[in-house]
Amino acid sequence: MKEALVLLDLAIIVALARLLGAAAQRLRQPPVVGEILAGFMLGPSLLGLLPGQLDTVLFPADVRELLSIIAQVGLVLFMFGIGFELDMERIRGHRGRLAAIAAGSVLVPFTVGAGVMALLYSRHDTIAGHRVDPWALSIFVGAAMAITAFPVLARILADNGMRHGRIGTLALACAAVEDVVAWLLLVVAVSIAHASGIGGFVVMLARTVVFGITLLYIVRPGLRWLFARLSPLPGTETTVFTITVAGLFLSAWATAAIGLHPVFGAFLFGAVVPREQLRRIAPTVPDRIAEPATLLLPVFFVVAGLSVKLNGLGWAGFGELVLLLLVACLTKFAGATAPALATGMPMRSALTMGVLVNARGLTELVILSVGLQLQVIDQQIYTCLAVMALVTTAMTEPLTRLLYRRGAAAVEEFAPSGRVSVPG
Repeated sequence: MKEALVLLDLAIIVALARLLGAAAQRLRQPPVVGEILAGFMLGPSLLGLLPGQLDTVLFPADVRELLSIIAQVGLVLFMFGIGFELDMERIRGHRGRLAAIAAGSVLVPFTVGAGVMALLYSRHDTIAGHRVDPWALSIFVGAAMAITAFPVLARILADNGMRHGRIGTLALACAAVEDVVAWLLLVVAVSIAHASGIGGFVVMLARTVVFGITLLYIVRPGLRWLFARLSPLPGTETTVFTITVAGLFLSAWATAAIGLHPVFGAFLFGAVVPREQLRRIAPTVPDRIAEPATLLLPVFFVVAGLSVKLNGLGWAGFGELVLLLLVACLTKFAGATAPALATGMPMRSALTMGVLVNARGLTELVILSVGLQLQVIDQQIYTCLAVMALVTTAMTEPLTRLLYRRGAAAVEEFAPSGRVSVPG
C-alpha cells in the first residue's frame, strides 16, 4: 500500500536528515550540508548501489509522486520565508563597493557559466525527446552559477560572530542583490524555454511583469490596510496566519498558471508582505510558517537526491562536473574579490568576501529542481550542479573561519566606500 510506504519514507527521511544535520553542526558546517547529503545517500548514488535496489524499493515511482507533492508544499513555504527575510533595506544606502562587488559576483560567473554551457550544448540539447532552447539552457546555468544562498550565508556569518559586522552586513547585502538578479534571470530562462516562439515568450514575460506589479501595488497595500483593521480585534494572529498562508499558496498557484514554477510566486509574495507590520501585530506567524517548512524540507532534499546519479556520469560527465565546479568556484570568488580590492578593501577582507558569496546551498538546489522539473536542464547537468552546490556550501564555513579568525580585526577595519547601514 503506497500510503503506508509514504509514511515509512517520511520517517526515514526526517530521522536521517536530522541525524546528518546534527553531525554537520558538530563539524561546524550548516545543517543544510548534512540534509543535502541525506538526500544524496537515499538516492541512486549510494542506496541504489546496494544489493536489492533499495532506492527503488523504498521510493518507487508512484510513491515519489506523492513525496514530490509533499516536497513542493515544503518548498513553497520555505520560499515564502526567503522572500520575507530578503530585507531590501539592506541595499539602501550601500553604494560604490556594494554595487561593484554585487555586479562582479553576478556578471562574471553568469557570463562564464553561460559561455561554458553554450560550448557543452550539443551534449545536452535534447530532454525527453524535445530540443532545449540553447539560450534558455545557457541563461539558466549562468544564473545558477551566480546565485548565493542567502539563508545559509546568514547562518555562517552568525556562527562566526560576523552577522552584524561591516563585512557580514556587506556580504548579506550582496547576497540579496545577487539573488534578486538571479531569480529574474531564471524567470527569463524559463519563459524562453516554455514559450512558443518570441510571441509566446513576450506574452509569458508580460504576464509575469503584470503579476509582479499586482503584488507590489495592489496586494501589498491591500495587506497593509487589512492588517491595520485586524490588529485591534481578538484572534488577530490566527486570522493573519490564515490570510498569509492562503495568499502565499494563491501566489504560488498564479506563477504556476503563468507557466513558471510555484516557488516564484511564493518568493515574491514573501517579499511584498508588509514585514514590520506583520511582526508587530502577529509576531508568531513567520515562525509558524517556517516550522512545517523545516519539517518538510528534508523531503525535498530526498526528492532532489533521487535525481542525482553520480554513477551515471561516466568519464565525460565527470570531466564536466570538474569543469563546472571549477568555473563556479573561481568565477564567483574572482568576481567578488577583484572589485572588493579595487574599491579599497584589504586583501584579507576581499578574500573573505570572495569566499562568503560562494555559498550556494539550498537555494541552488531549489533552482536546479525547477530547471529539471521544467526540462530546461537534463539529469547529468543537474547532478553536476547539485554536487557543486554541496561542495561550495561545505567549503565556505572552514575557509571563512580560517581567514576571519586569523585576522578578524583586519577584516572588519576597512574604510567604507559609501554608507553601510547595519540592520537591527
